Amino acid sequence: MENNEYITIPQLAKILGISRVAVYKKVKKGEIEAIRIGRNYAIPKKTVAHILGKNLTKKDKREIDNAVKKTLEEYGDVLERLGRE
Repeated sequence: MENNEYITIPQLAKILGISRVAVYKKVKKGEIEAIRIGRNYAIPKKTVAHILGKNLTKKDKREIDNAVKKTLEEYGDVLERLGRE
């Protein structure tokens, strides 16, 4: 697998700091985009950037903004008090 456009499951596991089995399960569930090459999987580097949050889509940004807004609405007072400590 010499192509620099893809990485292997063990390489992604090392980057994410999780086991190869955990990455494999996420690939099988469709949570991580990958292509099958024989008995192995190749994961596009753009997927890695997305997983690490380096490449957010507009939808991702909107979801994050909504989560932050909801958190501030529900826990704003508590967060403010914690910020003073």
